[in-house]
Amino acid sequence: MRSKVSIDEYLAFLSIKYEVDPDNLVNALISADENKESTCGNLLINCRSKQSDKIIFLITTGPKVVGQFSMSEKLLLEQNSPLRNLAKTNALQRHLTKRNKGPHSVRIGDLRTGMRQVTLKAKVLEIATPTQVFTRFGNYASVANAVIGDDTGTVKLCLWNEQIGSVSIGDMIELQSAHVSTFRGEQQLRIGKNGLINVLESMS
Repeated sequence: MRSKVSIDEYLAFLSIKYEVDPDNLVNALISADENKESTCGNLLINCRSKQSDKIIFLITTGPKVVGQFSMSEKLLLEQNSPLRNLAKTNALQRHLTKRNKGPHSVRIGDLRTGMRQVTLKAKVLEIATPTQVFTRFGNYASVANAVIGDDTGTVKLCLWNEQIGSVSIGDMIELQSAHVSTFRGEQQLRIGKNGLINVLESMS
């Protein structure tokens, strides 16, 4: 770890790179301090030694060494420690801002209004009866709201014209280049002209 990077920024970086919850990572460090070893996602955390107030941690994933660093035990255990707010560090906020502007795979529970270029896998739970609407382009189009879900929640998916017949209830689908909007106070996903709906597992 470079000396110019604070320990909270470094841990935030690890949580980003290895896709683990930052709070869980801090709790795993505390557990390793107490029990010599702990896990967080795919990360194995070992407490190598203690010298005065300093703890030396080694983090690995499989045979790969992720990093070795020392930190103050007081900082780790202090209730008002900046480590308790890893999710608010500049490193994590910069990453989330960048991620929300580009292609990324997310879970439904992570969706936020304004996200674009979203890739997401989910199951089709419901498809409403299509209705005809008059569009701003001066023509009629068929539109139907579907409900899709994963283990983190559900969200509406707005389907237009040929998109409606491309999926069935029970299908496992992958959305590409979707964007998240709000309509009548309710969050929904839309597939733009450059977006795709791929059926991964069909129930029909």
